[in-house]
Amino acid sequence: MKLYYSPGACSLSPHIALHEAGLAYTPVLASTKSHKLQDGTDYYTINALGYVPLLELDNGERLREGPAIVQYIADQVPDKQLAPANGTLARYRLQEWLTFIGTELHKGFSPLFNPATPEEYKPMVRERLLQRLQWVDSQLAGKQYLMGDQFTVADGYLFTVTNWTQPTKLDISGLANLAAYRERVGARPAVQAAMKAEGLLK
Repeated sequence: MKLYYSPGACSLSPHIALHEAGLAYTPVLASTKSHKLQDGTDYYTINALGYVPLLELDNGERLREGPAIVQYIADQVPDKQLAPANGTLARYRLQEWLTFIGTELHKGFSPLFNPATPEEYKPMVRERLLQRLQWVDSQLAGKQYLMGDQFTVADGYLFTVTNWTQPTKLDISGLANLAAYRERVGARPAVQAAMKAEGLLK
């Protein structure tokens, strides 16, 4: 398998999932700015949408979209319990979290990374994100992870997205449950390995 990624982008989530799963893969750096690979290949010829992540399977099939990719990875190693079994209510709970993180948080950050976003609009964006994260903080009360005591691929995604609070100047210092959770997830060997692979940790 090949994972097309860009350091610190949302592709860190499947990167974490691959390390948690212990699956063999080749990381391929795809710049989100130049849309070129290191060998000069135009990334648009691989993913017409131009963004990461993209997972290329050994048979040449390509999967786009982080939530689909991480569920695929989890399903390759069911014994690792990175996702509940298909068809169970718990699986739909996982999909509920992946959808929430993707639409309410991930996309919520987009205007803060866009140079064309007017400065006066950014405080409103931060306020809305903070409200969503306050709710997440409440959901983490008394829990190790989003789904309880078991780490799942949703945790890798939430960790990835909440990493963006620093560069976007979103103050989450008042969210104690989220802070403890981020520390717990960040300490996992697979998370550290994925971050080191992307040059985010020394």
